[in-house]
Formats: sequence, C-alpha cells, structure tokens
Amino acid sequence: MSSDFEGFEQDFAVLTAEITGRIGKVPKLLGDEKKQMVANVEKQLEEARELLEQMELEVREIPAQSRGMYSSRMRSYKQEMGKLEADFKRSRIAYSDEVRNELLGDDGNSSENQRAHLLDNTERLERSSRRLEAGYQIAVETEQIGQEMLENLSQDREKIQRSRERLRETDANLGKSSRILTGMLRRIIQNRILIVILAIIIFFTILMAIYFSVKRH
Repeated sequence: MSSDFEGFEQDFAVLTAEITGRIGKVPKLLGDEKKQMVANVEKQLEEARELLEQMELEVREIPAQSRGMYSSRMRSYKQEMGKLEADFKRSRIAYSDEVRNELLGDDGNSSENQRAHLLDNTERLERSSRRLEAGYQIAVETEQIGQEMLENLSQDREKIQRSRERLRETDANLGKSSRILTGMLRRIIQNRILIVILAIIIFFTILMAIYFSVKRH
C-alpha cells in the first residue's frame, strides 16, 4: 500500500515541477502561445488534484499506527498545491489585464485598479480555502483518533476475554488439584488407620502368646 503512495508522490513531484516552470513562463509569452500555455497549466493542475485525491485514499487504507507520517506529507502536498494555484491565479490575472489593455488601448490605470481588486478577492478566497482545508484536516485527524481509540478498545476487550479464559482454566485446575489432594489425604488417613489396627492386633497377639507361655509353666 505504501509503495502505491510513494509512486503517486513521484508523479506529483514531477507534475508540480512542470507546472511551476510553465506558470513562470506565462507572463513572458504572447498571443496564442500564452493561451495554449494557460490551457496546459489548467489541465496539469486538474491532474495534480486527481493525484492528491488518489494519495488521500491510499493514506486512509494505511494502518493507523503508520498513518501519521503519511498524513503529515499529505498536508505538505496540499499546501504546495494551494501555492501553485495561487501563483497560477496571479499569472492569469496579469495575463487578463494585459489582453484587456491591448484590446481597449487605455492607459492601464483602470486595469491596475481591477487587478488590485481581483488580487484582494483572490487572497480572500485563498484564506477561506485554507480555513476549509484546516477544518477538513481536523476532521480527518479526529476520525483517525477515533479509529485508533476503537482499535485500542477492541484490543483491550480481547485481552480481558483472554484473561477471563485463563482464570476459568485456573479455577478448573485448582478444583481438580483440590479433589486430588482430598483423595490423597483420605488414602493416607485410611492407611494410618490400617497400620494402627494391625499394630493393635500384633500387640494382642504377642500378649496372648506370652500369657499362654507363662500359663504352661
């Protein structure tokens, strides 16, 4: 499972490097070349989003005890993705302003105002996006903690059940040992009684022999 994730990581690294290079080229191009570059970047950004979704699905399948490291890496990739999208928005805004100025032929003052307004809106959207992402991350981490707690509770329940089974086995063994000891004690008492009876019989036999021996003389 982690090998799949690492494969997606490599694809994401290559793709984001290409996107970064192309975003840097957007302001330097003109006309159809610039339009084509913008379209290519949009396509690659969509591919990067899909890769992130696949990576997130892979992280959910990783065992809870190993998931923390991969979750941290995912947060870093999401931040990188957000930065790429913000850079691309800025390059597109600059591109739109340039095209508008070429078409309208004005002095660029109104364009600068619009650009500032758009940048302000973009920053607001980015802040909202970051807050939503933080909320989502908290929800994911809470879910992970819940899963870990459930797994720990399940393990504790299994340990308690095994302890109960061992106690039952111990009780059964103690009961069996107690019965064996009781039987042994009973046999010892019986043997001692038999020894005493035999000793009494032997004693009386000796007395009788002595008595009859004395009586003859």
